[in-house]
Amino acid sequence: MRPGATTANAGRGLLGPLFSAERVSAAFDDAAAIQAMLDVEAALARAEAQVGVIPQSAVEPITAACIAERYDIDALGRAAALAGNTAIPLVKALTERVRATDEDAARYVHWGATSQDIQDSALVLQVRAALAPLYHDINRLDLALASLAERHAADPMPGRTWLQHAAPITFGLKAAGYLSALRRARRRLRDAGQAACVLQFGGAAGTLASLGERGIEVSQALAQELDLALPPLPWHAARDRLVDLACALGVLTGSLGKMARDLSLLMQTDVGEAFEPAAAGKGGSSTMPHKRNPVGCAVALAAATRAPPLVATLMAAMPQEHERGLGGWHAEWETLPEIFRLTSGALAQMATAFEGLDVDTAKMRADLDQTHGLLMAEAASMALADHIGKAQAHHLVETASRRAIAQGCSLAEALSAMPEVARHLSPEALAQAMRPEGYLGVAGVFIKRALAEDERPQ
Repeated sequence: MRPGATTANAGRGLLGPLFSAERVSAAFDDAAAIQAMLDVEAALARAEAQVGVIPQSAVEPITAACIAERYDIDALGRAAALAGNTAIPLVKALTERVRATDEDAARYVHWGATSQDIQDSALVLQVRAALAPLYHDINRLDLALASLAERHAADPMPGRTWLQHAAPITFGLKAAGYLSALRRARRRLRDAGQAACVLQFGGAAGTLASLGERGIEVSQALAQELDLALPPLPWHAARDRLVDLACALGVLTGSLGKMARDLSLLMQTDVGEAFEPAAAGKGGSSTMPHKRNPVGCAVALAAATRAPPLVATLMAAMPQEHERGLGGWHAEWETLPEIFRLTSGALAQMATAFEGLDVDTAKMRADLDQTHGLLMAEAASMALADHIGKAQAHHLVETASRRAIAQGCSLAEALSAMPEVARHLSPEALAQAMRPEGYLGVAGVFIKRALAEDERPQ
């Protein structure tokens, strides 16, 4: 097999395009992982030469060898099965490649570092690369939801509680709720992402003893080379930053799942109020030509189902032993990238869905009348409560609701037939009180507040 080839490019393959966004998946594929470690090794050589720890003449031979395509990824994987991590065989292969061109420079490969320094710092570089496309898709979804909230601010639809009609809301309010959650998730992710993008460099036991008194100088130069923040001390066995990031991704994925759950329910045949955008080959059935399946929602819901146990895996791996963990560190390697992939796939699908959302406002309005006024029971009760008090009004409207269902008439008709109601509310007053458009409360204010709570993405 040619150098750089791999039989298992994690995150892509047959199902990769369905469950992950390409740029995020690419940030964590095998070649990217190797290149990130080599980038750290090259930066380490430059940093150490800069402060005089290794000769400047060693930098070019080391840097020239730090190209992932020159290494057999499958061979490195087999060697990692014996070594316990991928950095050990990679450093050996790098050293041999440098030695082939410069015997003296090979002496300074990986100088003063430990394998976890290289692997953790490389992971941070991959995380940083993966966050950029996530922010891009978050901003896409933000703009789509903000547009929907504004455009449908006054378009009424049934509110639903316990999967049943409750009181009227607007579709703009529903979109504003999604938008508010998304903006909280973006702030949470940005904070966690910034905190996680820090250098790992501590040597064998976190003291950098191999560099004598030059450890801080090398750390500062290495952080500058990699454009990473320099933490107060190494974090080999303190994994809270990465776990915090995983939690932020998990919460974002859950919020995307909420959007997907609602949209899939709105797409049901007997609801039909909103739909994912249609496209050739999208949402069809192998047997039923008429189907328009919510495939984007399916991806987001699958991600929202799979992400929480993966986040829990990272949390369970936090109690790592002493200065370097055994097993807990290893449990992170495939878990955090998979969380990124799942979040990215859900996010891309929801951004696409809401950018092209097909909203049927006429069906929403028609569905308000589906229960012949029962949806407006609270409105009728509040109008009547002004005259006889809330408890008695609630009892009368509840009785009228049961009669309307039994007799197959509207709630307004059942109420008008009750003398206790008729003496206080005329049919005209009752009809006015039960207009869905007149019983939206401060939905418009809530929408404006949601739109104003965060700066629009640039």
